[in-house]
Amino acid sequence: MEAFSRACPPPPLHTLQPSRLTGFNRVFAAVYTGAILALLYHRSFKLIYSTTLPSFFISLSILISDLLLAFLWAAMQPYRMRPIYRNEFPDNLGKIVKEESDFPPLDVFICTADPYKEPPMGVANTALSVMAYDYPPEKISVYVSDDGGSQLTLFAFMEAAKFATHWLPFCRKKNIVERSPEEYFASTNSWSSEVEEIKTMYDSMKFRVENVVERGKVGDEYITGEEDRKAFLKWTHGSTRQNHPTVIQVLLENSKDITGHLMPNLIYVSREKRKISPHHFKAGALNVLLRVSAAMTNAPLILTLDCDMYSNDPSTPLRVLCYLLNPHDQSKLGYVQFPQHFKGINKNDTYACEYKRLFQINMVGFDGLAGPNYAGTGCFFRRRVFFGGPLTLLSPEIPELGPYHIVNRPIQSQPIFELSHKVAGCNYENHTKWGSEVGFRYGSLIEDYNTGYRLQCEGWKSIFCNPRRAAFLGDAPITLVDLLNQQKRWAIGLLEMLFSKFSPLTFGIRSMGLLMGLAYAHNGMWPFWSIPITIYAFLPQLALLNGITIFPMVSEPWFLLYVFLFIGAYGQDLFEFILFDGTIQRWWNDQRLWMIRGVTCYLFGSTEFFLKSFGISTQGFNVTSKVVDDEQSRRYEQGVFEFGVPSPMFVSLTTAAIINLVSFVWGLFLLVFRGRQLEGMFLQMFIAGFVVVNSLPIYEAMVLRGDKGRMPVRIAIISTFLACGLLAAASIALRD
Repeated sequence: MEAFSRACPPPPLHTLQPSRLTGFNRVFAAVYTGAILALLYHRSFKLIYSTTLPSFFISLSILISDLLLAFLWAAMQPYRMRPIYRNEFPDNLGKIVKEESDFPPLDVFICTADPYKEPPMGVANTALSVMAYDYPPEKISVYVSDDGGSQLTLFAFMEAAKFATHWLPFCRKKNIVERSPEEYFASTNSWSSEVEEIKTMYDSMKFRVENVVERGKVGDEYITGEEDRKAFLKWTHGSTRQNHPTVIQVLLENSKDITGHLMPNLIYVSREKRKISPHHFKAGALNVLLRVSAAMTNAPLILTLDCDMYSNDPSTPLRVLCYLLNPHDQSKLGYVQFPQHFKGINKNDTYACEYKRLFQINMVGFDGLAGPNYAGTGCFFRRRVFFGGPLTLLSPEIPELGPYHIVNRPIQSQPIFELSHKVAGCNYENHTKWGSEVGFRYGSLIEDYNTGYRLQCEGWKSIFCNPRRAAFLGDAPITLVDLLNQQKRWAIGLLEMLFSKFSPLTFGIRSMGLLMGLAYAHNGMWPFWSIPITIYAFLPQLALLNGITIFPMVSEPWFLLYVFLFIGAYGQDLFEFILFDGTIQRWWNDQRLWMIRGVTCYLFGSTEFFLKSFGISTQGFNVTSKVVDDEQSRRYEQGVFEFGVPSPMFVSLTTAAIINLVSFVWGLFLLVFRGRQLEGMFLQMFIAGFVVVNSLPIYEAMVLRGDKGRMPVRIAIISTFLACGLLAAASIALRD
């Protein structure tokens, strides 16, 4: 029998399959590299033999653009060198782990900051969905960080805690998949008296919470117990979002058996904030949760979630255990990252909010190297990763905060209560390693990129888990200005990393090797797309209007090189997009938004970063709104662009659209009415026409629409005057 046992290894918990495209990707990269070198030779030759100042300026600008495009393309190739795909087998866990009681405890971190931009009911649904995981409830602790310090959010979670005592047993009894109440009631077709009863409870809770948010205060009629009343008294007179004391409230405790069912822990945390103390935005909030949770439960496994990213699969923790409980993966495995998927995206994904390349295609490529970067949500960490590299443990200043400390007291005991408040203080991190060597890392607006990158530089590996059913679903922006503001914040954060002492181009390559360093550098250099995109959006068109040829004629051999480079890049990108269940229309919109971002958020984000570097005050962190207007929602579902807010970023976008339209029409006029041969201007005509086709929603918003989402009149006027100024300046500057 023992010999038979040795002959039958334990069943696999996961498998790995390399992509079949690896060989093709490597060959194509070699061929395309040769084509890029030929292009750069051609461009350098044109620059050297420029005979006039305008031609020298144009050749230099185009060469700089092509050099940047070449580097950004090269930095993308590590993703294509060894992409891999994984499968997990949670059903085999029972053959490895005999009892669920042997599963590691799990701490869940959910961050919110503004009850008006991030409605508390949505945050409560996220918490309820993970509290109802197919996981031992007594091993789950959910920590909600309210960085806005709002009584409205606390009230919402008091209500959610009461509802959870009915919702969680209902989920387990019915074995439902949608564990977010809002999503379950919106999608279920199976109504019974029991379902109706639960829905009535939910609707009643939702009414109370939304009524309180609308009124802006918690009325006495909603405070039902003395314990709740004491909680609201913790806010002192004059408390604001940026100035308030620490508030920690245990709303559910898993040691209490309520209605015959064990409940998870649910803890509300609002850290102390003072205007004179730096709070480091979301990274600071996560570090407070890291310390407070260490004092209370100190689970070895941590899940971080955005407040709108609810669980879509109750078995998700079991998939994570397929990696964490595998002895071959344990030594350096730091975290398991799930892709971000979004609900409510319209049919053709008008604003390219799916981020298919960022959250799916590139992640698979990252996984074949040392693992994906941290995406800010949907990530399961080992607590140990926040305390030094795999071989070097950095002990925190208080032993109780260490990753291996065992909490043996109730979470509401006086010593635990005092320690939790101490580590949530606004001055606690002074003269410590928090944010620099311990915990989530500071120094950038994008704490996710920064933290994941630094952890991998320290030697930790990661895994990309992409099950067929999305593990999490979140909200995506449905207005263009929200999308661009979000991306501008990302651009500033990426530049903060790129120009820091931890730059992936230097520190990253030394720490992780060339391929991982370049892969991180590709993301870090996103804002630099603004340079070639802006140059190609204006310069060839202005040259066309002044009769200056930039590119080879159709009859010249060099013309074929440009055709190959264009078709090769776009063709490969389209193929990968389709391979990951994309559509041609969604890919087209993705390319359109790439160009729009280049002349808007990347351009403005880069400008803001460099102004900030010179000490010029700029705007700080903004929370992306999760509130949906009915009219905006209707236009979004119809695929209509939303320009209703007069953002300065729309000026550069509209100016580019006007310049390209004028250039293209002028080229057609010369061809049709003057019979001029435009063989030398073909590529310039093609670029202008390509931009014009992608700008059709802009022209529509400027001229044809009368709804609230149309282009603001003052933006259209400013852009028209700016375009006229550029045309006049170009006609003077480009004269021989």
